[in-house]
Amino acid sequence: MNREPDNLSSYEKINRLPTNPGVYLMKNRKGNVIYIGKAKSLRNRVKSYFIKIEDSRYLIRFLLSQVEDIDCIITDTEKEALILENNLIKIHKPRYNVNLKDDKTYYSLRLSVQDKFPKLSLVRKVKKDGAHYFGPYSSSYAVKDTLKMVSRIFHIRSCSDSNFKSRNRPCLSYQIKRCLAPCCRLVDWETYRKYVREATLFLEGKNQELLRLLRKSMKHESDNLNFEEAARVRDHISSIEKTIERQKVVSILDIDQDLFAFYREGSVVEFQVMIMRGGRVLDTQAFSLTNLRLPDNEVMSSFLKQYYGEDRFTTSESIPSDSNHLMRREHLTGFTPSEIIIPIEIEDRRLLGEWFSEKNGRRIKIHVPKKGEKLKLLKMVMENAKNSFMDRQREKGFNLKALEEIQKRLHLKKLPGKIECFDISNISGKLAVGSMVTFKEGMAYKDGYRHFKIKTVDQADDYGMMYEVIKRRYSRVSENNEMPDLIMVDGGKGQLNVAVRVLKELKRDNMDAISLAKGGDREKIFIPHRRDPIMLQKNSKALLFLQQIRDEAHRFALNYHQKLRKKQNLRSILEDIPGVGLVRKKALLKHFGSLKSIKDASINDLTTVPGMNIKAAENVFVFFRGFPSDFESL
Repeated sequence: MNREPDNLSSYEKINRLPTNPGVYLMKNRKGNVIYIGKAKSLRNRVKSYFIKIEDSRYLIRFLLSQVEDIDCIITDTEKEALILENNLIKIHKPRYNVNLKDDKTYYSLRLSVQDKFPKLSLVRKVKKDGAHYFGPYSSSYAVKDTLKMVSRIFHIRSCSDSNFKSRNRPCLSYQIKRCLAPCCRLVDWETYRKYVREATLFLEGKNQELLRLLRKSMKHESDNLNFEEAARVRDHISSIEKTIERQKVVSILDIDQDLFAFYREGSVVEFQVMIMRGGRVLDTQAFSLTNLRLPDNEVMSSFLKQYYGEDRFTTSESIPSDSNHLMRREHLTGFTPSEIIIPIEIEDRRLLGEWFSEKNGRRIKIHVPKKGEKLKLLKMVMENAKNSFMDRQREKGFNLKALEEIQKRLHLKKLPGKIECFDISNISGKLAVGSMVTFKEGMAYKDGYRHFKIKTVDQADDYGMMYEVIKRRYSRVSENNEMPDLIMVDGGKGQLNVAVRVLKELKRDNMDAISLAKGGDREKIFIPHRRDPIMLQKNSKALLFLQQIRDEAHRFALNYHQKLRKKQNLRSILEDIPGVGLVRKKALLKHFGSLKSIKDASINDLTTVPGMNIKAAENVFVFFRGFPSDFESL
């Protein structure tokens, strides 16, 4: 049964929509895009939102109540609509689309295959820079352990590019047999590339193929009486086999797969992704998504589009033309495996498979298993999704009880659903910084974190610094809905009085504010208009939660302070070098990027920096190494 949309400017506008494929953008009264979708027929798809069906369609009623207008963009094909939809979601970030953004920033491994001698490094952001990326890894311990393992077995360099270019003798990594020292030309290009290819196969989970190639190489060396090299390859095989033994085989299918499952209650969805390579589990990831009003199949489709977004693909453009014979294209598979397993049927499964295949340069199949080994694995992932959902809900439940206890015990005007906490970090007033962390509904809200570099106080005055930070923060807040329910400061009665004073000056003195101070073996909580602190039990949910927030603010402030100290120390050291002033100092930092690279640079390298002459270069060299200028000729 069709129903006329009450809040659209005209029902006829929907009837006038074309039947072509394209993208539709739903907007609210302010003209903001709140949802973006693609359709094979724009008219039929938009009309379908206003058809009353008694099953899962009730989930979009709330969305439709906020829609004031709908704009459409026509495309030639449905696949073009799919790509355009993905791009527009990145630009507009609509409120009711799937926003694949977890509260963690995952590590990836980056292999710079575009370099003559590639390096392997840890990164948090994947870029379209020609490098080959592995991951992301949900466990920082696991990815760092993998990096160490690759260095131990395959000896791939991990030094910075500036350090690599400036070295004239091998570093410690070479001495402990973790690097082949390509910086000092102690390994030829083809040998190094062979190790890079082996490391690539290992990181992609293609261990059996790697072992097959190594055994073939060992036999070849042995047949040619190169017994020393054959022994080296044999030890290489042994190290890899020991590493593989630690991995648990969970599938008899020796293929690469990503398995997706989710558990849903209302508008909250918990996604679980299991990454399998060669039948072995490499990693799992969990994503908690909230405020989703769409049916399961649309949520699943949107999640896949974002998970395998444009930046996740690695193409043959990543591989230098002169290295194709050593690193074939089929070994650079990027993030996307040959098979993607999902739990439910989605309308655009075929289109997504074609799009992913085109992006990755090979066939990728999206499969919905009905029986057999794949279904068994999928059920395991679904169970993990449910457990992850329950864990998050238990944590939220604990924090909700803590919030209720905080409101009651501290006599707050309302439940502190949004809390902003401030802390100051400095040494005798030097390099003073402030931090603000935000917690929403009992969970850390990283988008609400802020750093402040103290500008108006140049001495040890914690009260003055706290005054500056809080005033800067709330002078910028224009709308009441941006204000927190509770303002919290690290410190005692004095720090709380500063916060209250700022709020009064800004005419926001109706806000709740507290301070948390350590006092012996008990924490003291101060509230306005009360002389004595409130003391909560050590195992109180409220106190544990407030301590968590205070410690997070302290950590955030300290990290920023240490970062500034590191920069300051770097500048101070360079200023002590004769003949190096402000201009040369900036030029050295810009050219080398780090103090370590400047220390390791040769005199010839130093003279290539703009503004550096031979005398200044010798001064820098002697300052760090203490050798005479003719050292390099010895």
